[in-house]
Amino acid sequence: MTDNEAVPPPGCPAHGGRVPLHGPEFAANPQDYYEYMRQYGPTAPVELAPGVEATLVTDYTAALRLLQDPHSFRKDSRRWRDLNEGKVSPDSPVLPLLAYRPNCMFSDGAEHLRLRQAVTDTLAKINPRRLSDNTRKISDYLIAQFSARGSVDLMNDYAKQLPLFVFNDLFGCPAEIGDRVLFGITGIFDGVKAEQANQVLAEAVTELVAIKRRKPEEDVTSWLMQHPSQLSDEEMAHQLVLLLGAGGEPERNLIGNTLHLLFTDEHYAMNGLLDKAIEDTLWEAPPMSNYAPHYAASDMEFAGQKVRAGDLMLVSFAAANTSPALATARQSSGDRSHLAWSAGPHACPSQEPARIIAHTAIENLLNRLPDIQLAVPEDSLTWRPGPFNRALAALPARFTPIPTAPGPRPPMASVHPLPMPTPAPAPVAPTVSGDVAAPRPEQGGVWSSFLKWWRG
Repeated sequence: MTDNEAVPPPGCPAHGGRVPLHGPEFAANPQDYYEYMRQYGPTAPVELAPGVEATLVTDYTAALRLLQDPHSFRKDSRRWRDLNEGKVSPDSPVLPLLAYRPNCMFSDGAEHLRLRQAVTDTLAKINPRRLSDNTRKISDYLIAQFSARGSVDLMNDYAKQLPLFVFNDLFGCPAEIGDRVLFGITGIFDGVKAEQANQVLAEAVTELVAIKRRKPEEDVTSWLMQHPSQLSDEEMAHQLVLLLGAGGEPERNLIGNTLHLLFTDEHYAMNGLLDKAIEDTLWEAPPMSNYAPHYAASDMEFAGQKVRAGDLMLVSFAAANTSPALATARQSSGDRSHLAWSAGPHACPSQEPARIIAHTAIENLLNRLPDIQLAVPEDSLTWRPGPFNRALAALPARFTPIPTAPGPRPPMASVHPLPMPTPAPAPVAPTVSGDVAAPRPEQGGVWSSFLKWWRG
């Protein structure tokens, strides 16, 4: 090995083979892995989970080429050759985020345009001021649950909860349905009673669609339903599940990763650079670090490598954003040319709402608890394993306790009101069909408690 060759990071094969994007070593220091993968060129052979192979695009220019070429690279995962040939286990932990579902993320051509237009037009109706005001109210409620303690896990008690509350509000979820939506989404992503959570979410979303058919209101569900695309009830349910899942998890990670940056780099906090902290987080620690699954439409050569029809191609937003070749572009003040939101026809349709939610949630937290700081050494923090997300497992913080104001305040119910089992090995992809009645969480969950507080 010469001085110019990258040294394989711990857990990474030193001589050939695929680079593993799973396990605690990758989660602890992914940048070492990205640096090592750059020796392969614009793309690298990776393993997402045991037995699941993919090609990871690590170069910014090559990533843009793939994302902006819907003719050569398709989104419909029914094209995935390894899955069709039985090489991917049905219980693989990465399958839920890669398996086909009839929504705008996994569709191509005219069907994608129809579904995507409905989603884009609907999200454009969100009033930024109302979104900011309601996010602040939700933030106030969550802060009130822990402000008297003087300590909090900001990931699980704040960043994780807040986006789901915001989406429940945007989608117009009644109390009991909102409780089940929170239970379902949380269980699917955390692997807690995942199969039951999947059924609960499917039933809740289906009931929400039925309610809005009978009585539409000023909310995302009703606007999507009224779109000229005339989505069927099944299409409605699938788009709503997509929006809930694709919005909640990345937003949680954006809030958590930005708070981590603020706590560990005094430059941002001392100079009031919250917007820059958010943008730098999107550059350096994007909430979805490796995703945008695409499938080669035919045998071809891409970025100097041979690709077969049906090959799984992923984009490393994290590697592309942090490429040394982009160092000069990064110096541009307010530059938003990073790939954290993806690019091309499948770019994130809710970038500005996501920024508003993150900015409001972090700003309100810092204003309400001005001396909040990290409660443990930075090097003791752990990151959740997995190839797709860049997410802290916990973010312990401490601050000066704030005495509880006089008067009753509803207690914060658990998102998982049912007995906690051993976590399932993998989340389960949401579905919206089935003849078996889904079990429901107990009444009076977190959304019900919040609505009682909000309505006074």
